[in-house]
Amino acid sequence: MKRTISAMVGKGSVNHNSRKFTTENVDPTRTHLNINYCNESIKDIYHELFNDALQRYNEKQIRADRRIDDYYEKIRSGKQEKPFHELILQIGDKETMSAESENGALASVVLGEYFRGFQARNPQLRVFSAHLHMDEATPHIHIDFVPFITGSKRGLDTRVSLKQALAAQGFKGGTRGDTEWSQWVQSEKEQLATVMERHGIEWEHKGTHEQHLSVLEYKKKERETEVAVLDEKLAEKKGELKELSARIKNMETGIKDLDKVNRMLKFDNELQLPDPPPLMSAKAYKAKFAEPLIKRLKKLLKKVVARCYDAYDSYHRVSEINGRLNRQIDALRRSNDDLAEQNDILRDRLGDYLMLRKAFGRDGISALLEQANERIQANQREKRIRSRDYER
Repeated sequence: MKRTISAMVGKGSVNHNSRKFTTENVDPTRTHLNINYCNESIKDIYHELFNDALQRYNEKQIRADRRIDDYYEKIRSGKQEKPFHELILQIGDKETMSAESENGALASVVLGEYFRGFQARNPQLRVFSAHLHMDEATPHIHIDFVPFITGSKRGLDTRVSLKQALAAQGFKGGTRGDTEWSQWVQSEKEQLATVMERHGIEWEHKGTHEQHLSVLEYKKKERETEVAVLDEKLAEKKGELKELSARIKNMETGIKDLDKVNRMLKFDNELQLPDPPPLMSAKAYKAKFAEPLIKRLKKLLKKVVARCYDAYDSYHRVSEINGRLNRQIDALRRSNDDLAEQNDILRDRLGDYLMLRKAFGRDGISALLEQANERIQANQREKRIRSRDYER
């Protein structure tokens, strides 16, 4: 028996997954066959994972406005990271693994066995909700998890980060087509395929016509991952910018200190040349008062000049870096906006495709794609023929 494996990014509707509400594609007479592996409160998970780190972070903050009251709300309302992620896995389709068939029951067993090893394989992905659905056309499993890292040097030492959580598990992204997420999903497919083999099911890789939906989903996820990476880079640059601003402020304070030294040179009695005592010769006055004062002034002047030079030099260098970082932040923001727009377009295309597949079926879509390809190829051949006729 050969069957495909589908891996999709879910929207993460925990209430729908646990069937607190249902949609039209759900058969309520079969809902009792669903399996709820776990269904914990995400806020409880955030307290479990991040409370200690949040306390350590807040204790270090001098300014009250930099303290974080609720880490979950900060992530939920921010744009750098999602509060959690969802992976949906399915074996075959409704024609080959219908939920009402014996094969569907077998898919349920395989997916359950696969899930039992998920948390151990993924220690940086804390699972809080997992549900196997048997009340839809094909059995599939929803796995919701919070990705986290420890030992972070930025923000909380234990914090949310999908990219770095997967990197900590050995998935190091390279090109756009080989990200941490795509590597990890491929690894999880292979884990599922291993369980399938133990039950006599061979992994069948999709053909060219069946790849159309997966390509759209893949591109959509790629854009989402790129946006997340850019958001993280943007946050890092903003952090550097704040640090540089603090350094500039310190330098300005140093310049004010130099002004104080300047006033001290003018008005401090210990640094003023006294009037000569009566009957003291010019030579004795020079040796006793003038020369020691000049030595003290020269020594102080060297320190002042060196400090002033360092302050102004650092100020100009930091100003240049500051300008460069601002330009980089603007570029990253523009790239982020472009990727978000591309993601919206891909989401719309994916929705259109799903609607078409629901209306025409998989075979109907394949036939339409073949007809479209033939029409495009025919047009291209006709253009080449016209071009050759024109040249003659």
